[in-house]
Amino acid sequence: MKYFLSFIFIYLLMSGCKPDKDKFQKTEISTGEKVYSLEKLDSIKIPYLGNPTVHDIDPSSRTVLFMEHMLSSQEIILADFDGTIRNTFSKWGDVPDSYGNLIAPLLIDNSNSFIAYGSRGFLTYDFNGELLSRVKHPDFDYFGFNRIGLGGGMEKSGNRLLYVNIEIPDYSKNERKFYEELKILTWLDQSTGEKEPFISFPNSSIFRGDNFFFNNAWDPAFTIADNFVYVVFGVEPVIYSYDKHPPYSLISKTNLELPEYNYFKGAEKITSDVSFFGQRRTSGRILNIKKIGEFFIIVYFPGFDFTDTQEQFENKSREESMLFQKRMNEKYPHKVAILNNKGKVLSHFPMEGFIPGSMVLRDNEIWMLESFDTESEQDYFRIFKFELNIE
Repeated sequence: MKYFLSFIFIYLLMSGCKPDKDKFQKTEISTGEKVYSLEKLDSIKIPYLGNPTVHDIDPSSRTVLFMEHMLSSQEIILADFDGTIRNTFSKWGDVPDSYGNLIAPLLIDNSNSFIAYGSRGFLTYDFNGELLSRVKHPDFDYFGFNRIGLGGGMEKSGNRLLYVNIEIPDYSKNERKFYEELKILTWLDQSTGEKEPFISFPNSSIFRGDNFFFNNAWDPAFTIADNFVYVVFGVEPVIYSYDKHPPYSLISKTNLELPEYNYFKGAEKITSDVSFFGQRRTSGRILNIKKIGEFFIIVYFPGFDFTDTQEQFENKSREESMLFQKRMNEKYPHKVAILNNKGKVLSHFPMEGFIPGSMVLRDNEIWMLESFDTESEQDYFRIFKFELNIE
């Protein structure tokens, strides 16, 4: 079995807008007489000068867990909701209780401990940095890792953790067998180190057709709710729900009616041409999904339309390329959509001022990381709490 290494996405969290209680942007559409939005309720401001990467937040213990990732060191930092730095320590490098290289973001386990899933196994530390337990990987000694940052981590369900499966089949991506054998998610048992990959592409998925896709076009957005695992396969605008218990049966398929969503539907063959692998930049993609009651909240990139996709791959001067990218960034902001359980969009609006994909649900509360201000150096970062508002 091969192991896949993808790029690390580091969330730099420094901001410049004032905290206030208002609705998250203006909704573009509404249904009937009701208007659906996300309303800011509160914010946490952590004074910090550097390049912090927030890993987790825990309202119960009022703890923010973040790191400073540098080439020669990695500092773990815990802060209170009032902004006070509680503790700082390192578990990286040549130390007996090192996690090695992180495979997933750190995860707060309870009111006084957190889990590090790394190349040396599952390690649990208390908030003072003392090692509480370590369970090594039972069948291999090396992992790759995925996105590191809030919103890209493991989800806990009982004694198990749900995460992206980093193993890939022993087939070329030019073979249909690759798509048939690929398992998208995995259950992790932190008490034994065992893993259980599950969920293949269903026959109805675009990834089980005749076309081929750029690397990681299927990167999943997933969540656990109502005893089900809800997952979206990257670019494909469909929510698949599975029973979270063996044999993990597919329960339902919900098509997402996202307006002006432009996504890559595959090509007849894999090529090295920029018009193929460059679709990673232009294709629509679902980045995050959460379920609150009967509603889904998703964060997505809408994707370039056909004309802009063609222009993306035309030869340009450096200046022309920069101007084009600036125009595309303004034309195609990441968006938030609120949908009912049938996939109908009740509201959607630009996700401006927040890190795409950073949405987490903690104690049934929605939290997002504020974007950093590229215009000036900030000595703090903020995390906002939202609630689903229906008027």
